[in-house]
Amino acid sequence: MISRYTLPEMGNLWTDESKFGAWLKVEIAACEAWAELGEIPNAAVNRIKKKASFNVKRIRKIEEKTRHDVVAFVTNVAASVGEDGKYVHYGLTSSDVLDTANALLLKGAGEILLKRLDDLQKEVKRLAYKYKDQPQMGRTHGIHAEPTSLGLKFALWYDEMTRNRDRLEKATEVISYGKISGAVGAYGNIDPRIEKIVCRKLGLKVAPISTQVNSRDRYAEFIWAIAITATSLEKFALELRHLQRTELREVEEGFGKGQTGSSAMPHKKNPISAENICGMARVMRANLMAALENVPLWHERDISHSSAERIILPDCTIGLHYLMVRLTGILKKLVVYPENLEKNIKLTGGLWASGRLLLVLTDKLGSRERAYRIIQKAAHRAWNEGADFKAEILADNELMKHFSPGQLEKIFDVKSYLKHTNMIFKRVFK
Repeated sequence: MISRYTLPEMGNLWTDESKFGAWLKVEIAACEAWAELGEIPNAAVNRIKKKASFNVKRIRKIEEKTRHDVVAFVTNVAASVGEDGKYVHYGLTSSDVLDTANALLLKGAGEILLKRLDDLQKEVKRLAYKYKDQPQMGRTHGIHAEPTSLGLKFALWYDEMTRNRDRLEKATEVISYGKISGAVGAYGNIDPRIEKIVCRKLGLKVAPISTQVNSRDRYAEFIWAIAITATSLEKFALELRHLQRTELREVEEGFGKGQTGSSAMPHKKNPISAENICGMARVMRANLMAALENVPLWHERDISHSSAERIILPDCTIGLHYLMVRLTGILKKLVVYPENLEKNIKLTGGLWASGRLLLVLTDKLGSRERAYRIIQKAAHRAWNEGADFKAEILADNELMKHFSPGQLEKIFDVKSYLKHTNMIFKRVFK
């Protein structure tokens, strides 16, 4: 399912070819750095850059014996360049390569995610303006409250995704740090200038301090930003699922030609895409726990984090990419039923005006408590009997002593509840 909806750019980032390619970039950059410091002949570096290559199958074969993926990789690359292979991995420890390459991959993943987020926000903004003035029944606790605008719902999503974008952008910056500091981070066998040169060549920043690994709070922050974004997407998808319920049917996922909703019930149109989003968001949040657990390691490092990261880093980045592409697709084909939006507003016969009636009657009586009891009694009578609330008010001679028919019309005017929509839009879409 993921391959159908996820653009190949993210999936390709986490292939073995891409991973080893990132490792090779680090190794070559290190050779170039040593050459700049006069420790490796320039001619040797040129030959390494020209000849260096790797074979995934061969690396896996070597790893069966070495039980160490970086050693297997270095062995394979060194063999490809011949005599100059002695300079490959010169002065480095495995995590110098792994963490710096991970920074490259995660920076790339973050940049891709930000592009997809921008695509999603563009679609949300389009819907916000399209339905800015479309009245919709607002609900609290699942119960009718007061009228709002369908466009305001989308505007809120846009605002939330703006914060998610800020978080992802910052987390991508936090993760874009390399380290070439040796076995325990003290530069025992490597010149600190190598680290600076390598990171500059790779477009990364230098970690101010590291152990054998970069501190895993960086990774945890990146996964945290992903998990929050995924949770926002679940929030939006859950709302779409509720609005598609048969009793509401205010919006609906597009239903393709030849699509089926149920093997047993031909009439079914199910919000499957929104349900998929809700389910996968749970995986993002679960992965965050693993990322947090990876922060505390023994002394200068252990490898308890490594096995988890091999799963959660590609899963979270590919997963969020999938969710954003999927939701963007839903919104592009979203079906909106204005007639049902209007029908649902009328469903309670105007009970949603009780708050305004309360304010006016409080001014008339000088007692909010007394006014509340009067309006609540009338409202509950209409609710329990399924009567039209506005008609009940008009028929109540005692109540109508406090309201003029014209005043009542203004109180029950749906569009008057949207009078500040433009102001809200100006604040959201600066």
